[in-house]
Amino acid sequence: MQTAAVIPPLNERPIKNTIVLFDVDETLTKSRQGVKPEMLTLLSALRQKVAIGYVGGSDLAKQQEQLGTSEIPVTSLFDFCFPENGLTAFRLGVPLASQSFIGWLGEEKYKKLVNFLLRYISEIDLPFKRGTFVEFRNGMVNVSPVGRNATNAERDAFNAFDTEHKVREKFVATLQKEFVELGLTYSIGGQISFDVFPTGWDKRYCLQHVEAEKARPDGVDYTTIHFFGDKTSPGGNDYEIYSDSRTIGHSVKDPDDTLAQVKAEFFS
Repeated sequence: MQTAAVIPPLNERPIKNTIVLFDVDETLTKSRQGVKPEMLTLLSALRQKVAIGYVGGSDLAKQQEQLGTSEIPVTSLFDFCFPENGLTAFRLGVPLASQSFIGWLGEEKYKKLVNFLLRYISEIDLPFKRGTFVEFRNGMVNVSPVGRNATNAERDAFNAFDTEHKVREKFVATLQKEFVELGLTYSIGGQISFDVFPTGWDKRYCLQHVEAEKARPDGVDYTTIHFFGDKTSPGGNDYEIYSDSRTIGHSVKDPDDTLAQVKAEFFS
């Protein structure tokens, strides 16, 4: 907490008008695992130079598990926190306006979608299945054919199986045909799941919060927005923000690659 007290105000960061945004899984941490001390050290040093934030598909509770500790809230480690692609958002620890997937879609259409998801999952033949196959979040639905309760070893095993058999890719293709009228986007990310959300509610959604900063009395016009992510190919959940004309995209392989690229970009 003492470190947070000496962080320069947003409008006094040495590298002006610049913000650096990060994906979470396989960018700041290994998938669903805790952040390493060297990454936190680098982020703290980077925050002395520029504004920093993360944008992830998971909810705040999961990001707290991965990036924070029992004593340190994740919202104190970043200037901007964008859980659920920014549908839930925090600026300097203070919540910003949020959006609701069910409010946008409607209960009846939502039930039809979930019923289809569960029926499809019940018919997939996988080497094993665990629990929590459909997880509702404020701004999206996360779908895991193998189940989000899989252990890390099971996640690795399913990811290898999925790479060979394209389980998630085929699932998404079916949904795109079945629910073409709903205006939904399907984005594969991490090792075991994919996200379902209204078109336009991908990770680019967080950029509206970044752009709104210039309207604040002491606000900053972030004319340079860096983004680091691993799923940057078409169909990956980092692709849209990575390729957006408003961002400078950096594609990484894993957290170690993130460390190396950030050091080369900002500390060389």
